[in-house]
Amino acid sequence: MFNLIIQKPRNIKNDILSGITVALALVPEAIAFSFVAHVDPTVGLYAAFIMGLVTAIFGGRPGMISGATGAVAVIFAPMVIQQTIEKGPEVALQYLFLAVIFMGLSQIAFGLLKFGKFIRLIPHPVMLGFVNGLAIIIFKAQFAQFYVGTGENAHLLPPQPFMIMCVLIGITMAIIHFLPRFTKAVPATLVAIISVTGISILLRNMGFQIVTVIDFVKNIDPSKTTLSAGFPTFQLPLINIEAIKIVLPYALLAAAVGLIESLMTLTLVDELTGTRGRGNKESIGQGLANVLNGFFGGMGGCAMIGQSIINIRGGGRGRLSGIAAALALLAFFLFGAPLIEAIPLAALVGVMFMVSIATFEWSSFRILRQIPKSDALVIFIVSATTVIVDLAAAVFVGVIISALVFAWEQGKKIVAQIETDAQGRRIYRLNGALFFGSVTSFKNLFDLENDSEHVVIDFAKARVYDHSGLEAINNIAERYDQLGKKVHLLHLSKECGLLLKRARSIVEVSVIENLDWHIADDALD
Repeated sequence: MFNLIIQKPRNIKNDILSGITVALALVPEAIAFSFVAHVDPTVGLYAAFIMGLVTAIFGGRPGMISGATGAVAVIFAPMVIQQTIEKGPEVALQYLFLAVIFMGLSQIAFGLLKFGKFIRLIPHPVMLGFVNGLAIIIFKAQFAQFYVGTGENAHLLPPQPFMIMCVLIGITMAIIHFLPRFTKAVPATLVAIISVTGISILLRNMGFQIVTVIDFVKNIDPSKTTLSAGFPTFQLPLINIEAIKIVLPYALLAAAVGLIESLMTLTLVDELTGTRGRGNKESIGQGLANVLNGFFGGMGGCAMIGQSIINIRGGGRGRLSGIAAALALLAFFLFGAPLIEAIPLAALVGVMFMVSIATFEWSSFRILRQIPKSDALVIFIVSATTVIVDLAAAVFVGVIISALVFAWEQGKKIVAQIETDAQGRRIYRLNGALFFGSVTSFKNLFDLENDSEHVVIDFAKARVYDHSGLEAINNIAERYDQLGKKVHLLHLSKECGLLLKRARSIVEVSVIENLDWHIADDALD
């Protein structure tokens, strides 16, 4: 399915170094998604820390990384905006935390009911479309880092910092690509970030303008001057009937989207590592993390495909890698904010570009001519829907289309076992459904010219479903009648018999219960 990453032995060094690398990549995304949800950046940082730590300990997929995500942020954003206008920012924030708690409780219930097994119903083409769509989203999201300002006031960086940023991105990507050929003792991504940060410091001392993480934060919110934050503290959100009625629809939708993205990412990590995670346990872990988010001031989240791939490629296989990532992120905003603020944005953009390239399933182009056209169409539609609409809609659309195609292909297949009994009657024992999709196959079953005078069509293993099926039976009966032959229907179900009774003006054939009759019987007239 996907390019299998060679299994590396689990050890403390790999997990810790890979976790630190992931933590660096979590910072800008947590901040960006905070602004998507219209909340303070610390709310996103808290969410990334809590999601990462709790799912690493209690989740069902070691090595998978969770944090604050755009998929969840865009669902809660309209609610936060509306409540901010109606009741003020403080109340809106309380509503957000309450929604995250209900989101988590829904996910816990999903896992306890063992519904995670339904991820197996997602067809392979849908999975390919999901992966390709997310790769495109990750790639596109990085272009925002080349702009200054927000909204209508956004414009490209000046020529000099723009060119320097492009060069640093190229260096980052080159290190990540080529370093593993010489050594795998340390994650290439971590080496790339440290190296490019060192280069940017030298360039800054030479008078060149370098766009850093803190510049990114200030660009979104000029009032923010640092990433430093305190430890998340317990707080009971506002709970009343009115609030529950408002937040519940958003919470259920976010729970569904979060679980879909998490379970799809779990499946992808399974394929990459050649191991198998536990979907129901992961659902419970995601739910527990979101419940704690609501009580400790986080915006909630789910699994992150980009950071998970960074972790897997960096050698992170065990739960320690996720724990290390969460604790490193906590240390960053508690004690190491100045160091993180100095990282050039180009280094993180280069990392995410490489993640996008690694995520995209390039072999899907090669197999397009080798797979059914319907599967190729599903891959394209799911990819496009993921990019244009959202992940949940893409998966639902893909599953529905795949199910309809399967039902059509299976339904239109109708076959017959043909035999001649001792009295010379030709008997067609049908197997399948007779409806508008299978009438052509049905008509082609009969050897009109060479059949006997009496033809029996046995419906013991077949059903007639619509008017097209009735018309097909009548057509065959008329053609046999023109040849001086007669058609008899055997073992019709009660529903089919009733259908024929209502359509006597259309279908004129005899209906029999068994074959214990003689050709000369009046019943056949």
